[in-house]
Amino acid sequence: MTFPARTAAAALLLTALTGGARAANDLPPPKTDAMPPVEVTITAENGVPRCAPAELRLPAQTNVDLHVTNQSNEQISLTAPQIFQNKNVLHHDGDVVHVASNDAYLIKANGKGEIRLRTIAPGEYKYGCTAVSKQDKPFEGKLTLVDPTK
Repeated sequence: MTFPARTAAAALLLTALTGGARAANDLPPPKTDAMPPVEVTITAENGVPRCAPAELRLPAQTNVDLHVTNQSNEQISLTAPQIFQNKNVLHHDGDVVHVASNDAYLIKANGKGEIRLRTIAPGEYKYGCTAVSKQDKPFEGKLTLVDPTK
């Protein structure tokens, strides 16, 4: 294979790979261009976690920059239905690890992290924090997603 042919083959392969990566996260455009930052702080008393705020109100079908701070000595699983699925997660960084169940992120003890995600359709949902060592005592909060155009 000559040098130009190898270059063309490499370019074709790169195009195919990046196109495939884009298709795996094909989301419709967000409802707004804004990416509001949202802070969630996790504390624990006697190993039982508590998330603050207990009620989150976010724009629906919008990109959100979620900053999570775990002030406890426990590893905490942060859950929300559908929101943490791979297709809705745009980026994550710091002391956060995606959980195989696809509906949670594990926050390291005394860790901080950032999760950029796309919220789902308007409605009321539960979100929660559960200590890995005390799964029988989860914290349940309320997640309200509102149409940002109204």
